[in-house]
Amino acid sequence: MASENSIADFFADRSVFITGSTGFVGKVLVEKLLRACPKIKRLYLLMRTSSSKDIATRRRELINNQVFAWLDQPSALDKIVAIAGDMTLPGLGISASDMQLLVDEVSIVFNSAASVRFDHELKDALETNVKGPRQLLAICQKMKKLEAFVHVSTAFNNLDKDVVGEMIYPSHMDPIKLLNFLESIDGDFTKSITTQLLGKSNPNTYTFSKSLAEQILERERFNVPLAIVRPSIVTAAAKEPTPGWIDSLYGPTGLIAGGAKGFLRLFKCDASCVIDLIPVDYAVNLMIAVAWHQAITKPSQLTIYTSSTSYHNPITIQQLRLLSEDAVIKYPPKEIMWCPSGECTNRDWYFRINVLFTHYLPAYFLDFIGQLTGKRAKMVKLYEKVFKATSSLGFFNCHQWQFVSENSLKIRSKMSASDQHAFDFDVRQLNWRTYFEIYVQGIRQFILKDDPSTLPQARKLLVRMYLLKLFIRSLVSLCFVLSVISKTRHIFQSSISSLL
Repeated sequence: MASENSIADFFADRSVFITGSTGFVGKVLVEKLLRACPKIKRLYLLMRTSSSKDIATRRRELINNQVFAWLDQPSALDKIVAIAGDMTLPGLGISASDMQLLVDEVSIVFNSAASVRFDHELKDALETNVKGPRQLLAICQKMKKLEAFVHVSTAFNNLDKDVVGEMIYPSHMDPIKLLNFLESIDGDFTKSITTQLLGKSNPNTYTFSKSLAEQILERERFNVPLAIVRPSIVTAAAKEPTPGWIDSLYGPTGLIAGGAKGFLRLFKCDASCVIDLIPVDYAVNLMIAVAWHQAITKPSQLTIYTSSTSYHNPITIQQLRLLSEDAVIKYPPKEIMWCPSGECTNRDWYFRINVLFTHYLPAYFLDFIGQLTGKRAKMVKLYEKVFKATSSLGFFNCHQWQFVSENSLKIRSKMSASDQHAFDFDVRQLNWRTYFEIYVQGIRQFILKDDPSTLPQARKLLVRMYLLKLFIRSLVSLCFVLSVISKTRHIFQSSISSLL
């Protein structure tokens, strides 16, 4: 086998098993391994089938995804082997023949499968985020060549602490007994006790289930070479597979896109709070480096690696707003409803009043006009859907935490200079202004589907919108001044008449 000093050499002739490969992080992980580790043997990807899509269809859909458009060698996609399965089924729903293949061949496992819905019922969140990883751990214990199992969790653990360390904090409940208890009760009873179970440290079932999974994996890992990576809010790629790559509206992406279109103009948040963002390629590069480090050093202790920016390169929501607005002005969407803008407030009454006047009333008006012209009313329902989705982010947008991220730097210090460049995850070097220009261009191209060639006409439209906005403001101001003058004249005339 080739020298294993470099990460690419380490992955040569080794096979990898990945769950969650069709998700945003998972796709970037698959692409990076194929591109940066050209001698990798096989990538076994767990994929869920359906009555309308067999395993061959799911594989074909994945390899046709745009994320692989930048591969130097498209033939590398031949290394992808789809494994039919489901994280919520016993044994992950993997057939006996496929299971034997994984047990015999796999050296590295990445678990990036998760349900990221904040409003999931606790029972549903446990199925994917706790029971799935637990079953995967049991499979790992059977693997003959296993050298590293990297479990992807979340930085948003233990949120009752202002500073969250790279450790699994002791729980006041035994995690195994708690899971067994939750599995033994029915759904209605689970709903009735969910709030008490979540407590102050978990705003939703997502953070609760991810924390519980960590505790159970730590308890049951035994001889499995387990490491846990905790990304914060994963955002567009800074560099790879191409700058700005994004295919999910998760987190701030949807808010920036809505603000850029003039669709969203007010956000419920504390602008002074630090928001923890991590570009997807930084998170993926750390995951790969962790697998390499786990395999070559064989540590006896479980290590947590936080992939975040709040500790070494913090940015506030206010800075995010200003930088994204500057970038949107420079790279506006092709079509906009109104001038891009965004205001932050954590005052509930102010938010409700302004949402009524700046969002819902115009939406009702547009729906009314649309119905008169025979179009389907959709704006009010769209706003209701958007604000329901963003309401789940309120807790995170009005609080801040500092996620300690020292272990990633320790790994980096052991990497060669070439690997530090090829698998970059040093957030200290991340320039936020440059990044947000990349981010907004990515949203424009990959989310809004605006071709870069449309940028000149988009800028002209933005200028016209600003002129229209200036005209309307001037007109309103003029009407107000004329009204005041008229009122003043009326009062003055009345006063003169009374004197006479």
